[in-house]
Amino acid sequence: MNDMTVPPLTLRPLRPGLGVEVVGLDLSGALDPAVAKELRAAFERHLVLLFRGQRLSPEQHIAFSRNFGELQIHVLDQYHATHHPEIFVLSNVGADGRPNRVHPDVGTLVWHTDGSFQRRPTYATILYAEVAPTEGGHTLFADTLSALEMLSEADRAWLGPMRVVHDLSISREKAGYGPMPSEQRAKAPAVEHPLVRTHPPTGRKGLYLGSHAQRIVGLSEHASAGLIERLMAHTTEPRFVYDHAWRAGDLLMWDNRAVLHRATEYDTAQEPRIVRRTVVCGDEPY
Repeated sequence: MNDMTVPPLTLRPLRPGLGVEVVGLDLSGALDPAVAKELRAAFERHLVLLFRGQRLSPEQHIAFSRNFGELQIHVLDQYHATHHPEIFVLSNVGADGRPNRVHPDVGTLVWHTDGSFQRRPTYATILYAEVAPTEGGHTLFADTLSALEMLSEADRAWLGPMRVVHDLSISREKAGYGPMPSEQRAKAPAVEHPLVRTHPPTGRKGLYLGSHAQRIVGLSEHASAGLIERLMAHTTEPRFVYDHAWRAGDLLMWDNRAVLHRATEYDTAQEPRIVRRTVVCGDEPY
């Protein structure tokens, strides 16, 4: 099959300027190369893609994800799926099949961008819902490109040269976890990234922050914390945010170079939630 015989994708906007639903595409089998190419182009334009009504095994989830690049093995290996280290599982369901009252990762409840604590952060995150709660457990997405563009020209010029230290160990401790095991810590040392990051496919620039961002190089602790707080509040204003209510069978993917995200609370004692994710390796920010 060649490009001329493949019908164009049907795209439905999720909110103005951020995200589309790809309608009527079954991801369980191998994608036609022309369809995969269209999907990559849509992803670069819209930053968030939603596919509803999917039924994917872990192997099918991995196979679909590889259309977007090399898959990453997360440093937090306690979340790896059995037999599939490419998959990171978040579940509040115990061995007895019932909700266990424990949130699988409270670090996901604060705004972040996946893998920003790495020299080569995550490009895409691909999340699939096996089981979704009837209430709560949403995922929110913030458009960091539009957020930067809405700042004044003077602010953009001032922020442009700044660099930020990202540190997974500190963000985990702030989330209430103890120190990371030394082996994991050695695999994720603190790194510096530009505060203003370029989105390579479009050339647009956005604010590159999130919960792993700990301090701005060259500023005092007080000034750094204040500026990060101000920029995060701006970036996550409702005008820049898409709120996704999950259904079982949803597959959602987002571009970590241009989008912040966080989960919302749900009743972990009553509502089961099982999601699994893959992440695609990215490049060093500039």
